[in-house]
Amino acid sequence: MSEFLAELLGTMILVILGGGVVGGVLLKNSKAEGTGWVLITIGWGLGVTMGVYAAGLVTDAHINPAVTIGFAAAGQFPWEKVPMYIGAQLIGAFIGAVIVFFNYLPHWRETKDKIAKRDVFSTTPAIRSLPSNLVSEMIGTFVLMLGLMFIGANNYSEGLNPLVVGLLIVAIGMSLGGATGYAINPARDLGPRIAHALLPIPNKGASDWRYAWIPVVGPILGSIYGALFYKVLFLGESSIMFWILTVLVAIIFIGAAVSELRKAKTATSEV
Repeated sequence: MSEFLAELLGTMILVILGGGVVGGVLLKNSKAEGTGWVLITIGWGLGVTMGVYAAGLVTDAHINPAVTIGFAAAGQFPWEKVPMYIGAQLIGAFIGAVIVFFNYLPHWRETKDKIAKRDVFSTTPAIRSLPSNLVSEMIGTFVLMLGLMFIGANNYSEGLNPLVVGLLIVAIGMSLGGATGYAINPARDLGPRIAHALLPIPNKGASDWRYAWIPVVGPILGSIYGALFYKVLFLGESSIMFWILTVLVAIIFIGAAVSELRKAKTATSEV
C-alpha cells in the first residue's frame, strides 16, 4: 500500500466512525438518538484509534493536515510530502462522509433540523464568535500536537500508541470540545463539508462556508505552535518561527478577549 492510500484509508475510517457517531446521536429515529456528547467524544476517539491502526502500517498515521504541517514545521517530516498527504486526507474524509450519508439514508428525511444534519458532516460553534472560535480550535490542536509529541517521546508496548492517541482525542473533546465541536483537523471538517454541499440530503440547508475557514486555520496555527513549543521547552531548540508565532498567537488571543469584553459591555448597557 502506498503512503497516499494509507493516509486516505486512515482518514476515511476516522470520518466514518466519527461522523457516524454524530449521525447516530443527532438524526431522528436513530437508536442512539439523544445519547449525547460523551458518546460523541468516545466515538471520535475510537475513530482516530482505528484510523491510526489502519494508516500506521505504512505511514506515521497523521490522518490530519494540521498534524502533517506541524511535524513538517518541527523538522520531523519532509515538506515535499505535505501536499500529497493533505490531498489523501481530504479525499479520505470526503469519501468517509459519503459513506456516513448512505448509512443513514432514511434518517435524513426524518430529521427536520438543518443544523443537526450539517453537524453530522462538519462543526458548528456553540456560540458563534469567530475570534473566540478560532482561539478554541487553536487551543485544542495545540494540545493535540503537544500530546502527540509527548506520546512519541515515550516507549509503549507495540500497538499501544493508537489507543493512547485515541484517549487524547477523547480528553480534548470532553474538556475543550464543547465550544466549537473540536474539529482540530482541517480534513475532518472541510472534506465532509464539501460532501454536505454536494450530496442530495433532503432539506439540508446551507453548508456554512462563512465559518469554514475557522476549522482550517485554527488547527494549523495551533498544531505548528504546539510542535515548536515542544521543541523549545523539552529539546531546547528555539527558532525565529516560534517567536513570530508566539507574537501572532498573543495578538489573536488578546483580540478575542477584547472582542468578548466589548460584547459583554454592550449587552450590559442594553439591560
